[in-house]
Amino acid sequence: MSHRYAAAGVSLAAADEAKRRIVELVAGTRTPLTVGQLGAFGGMVRVPADVERPVLVLSTDGVGTKVLVAARAGVHDTVGEDLVNHCVNDILVHGARPIAFLDYVASGTLDPDVAAALVAGVARGCRAHAMALAGGETAELPDLYQPGHYDLAGSIVGVVDEQRALHGDRVAAGDVLIGYASTGLHTNGYTLARRIVFDTMGLDVGDPFPETAQTVAEALLAVHRSYAAAVVPVLDRVHALAHVTGGGIPGNLIRVLPPGCEALVDSGGWPWPALFRVLARVGHVGLAEMRRVFNLGIGMIAVAPPDAVDDMRRAAQAAAVPSWIIGDVRAGARGVRFTAR
Repeated sequence: MSHRYAAAGVSLAAADEAKRRIVELVAGTRTPLTVGQLGAFGGMVRVPADVERPVLVLSTDGVGTKVLVAARAGVHDTVGEDLVNHCVNDILVHGARPIAFLDYVASGTLDPDVAAALVAGVARGCRAHAMALAGGETAELPDLYQPGHYDLAGSIVGVVDEQRALHGDRVAAGDVLIGYASTGLHTNGYTLARRIVFDTMGLDVGDPFPETAQTVAEALLAVHRSYAAAVVPVLDRVHALAHVTGGGIPGNLIRVLPPGCEALVDSGGWPWPALFRVLARVGHVGLAEMRRVFNLGIGMIAVAPPDAVDDMRRAAQAAAVPSWIIGDVRAGARGVRFTAR
């Protein structure tokens, strides 16, 4: 049967080797909350005992077509770390701390080296957040994926005390917007960015990226930043957090605004990194589209009262994350508006 399966495009031997290597990586992420055995059908973690009224916060995401850049460059571990950090940020906006992660790797032909590299990145991201990689799945789907291509997705479980969860309902007129620097594209806008860089500019992954000291691969594969270290020490001062992903600043900041509150973003409140300036200029991408597709150098926005701003920016500085005051909240129709200085 295995010979017929291999002839159809699925290698059970490769799957076994990948799983053996992945189990070793998973073992390095076990925490005091971990329960059960490695290789079981499901992963188990305890709810932390120090949370008075625990609420589980769950999220699922992927890294989109950034995996095509990773495959082109032959660098596979960074997208695994991207995945974890993206998901950590998604639950951080609710005030939750991560406790468990699950990953999913699907490919046309399972390469144990590539699978191990992907999961190594996931494991590295989990260890950085003291979070268990509780399990996952590797799928070999030759009829679905082209040779050399794969997809990567993950699910995260976090926990927050119900009384301390962030919903955006505390946002009020007079609050200040603090923008935290991104490390690049993070995990959004790659379909457009790839077209501009590889097709319009005619560059490849080893070429220098204009106006930077990086190669194309380094610029496009910069790891999606986690904002946990910058934000967790001051979570009690925050009224809301917005993770700037697909939809950019306008599409994500509005998600944490209550009725009657308008966010005014100072369009000159932070410097655009060279990466975005080049994409806009060479790709002839208009300002409105740039704002919707890319993060433009801001990966997280905190909404906080004025008396919390200094403490929050000090916490960001201690975590080596640049930050800027990029606007404020005023009474008005719910929405996000950009203003010029």
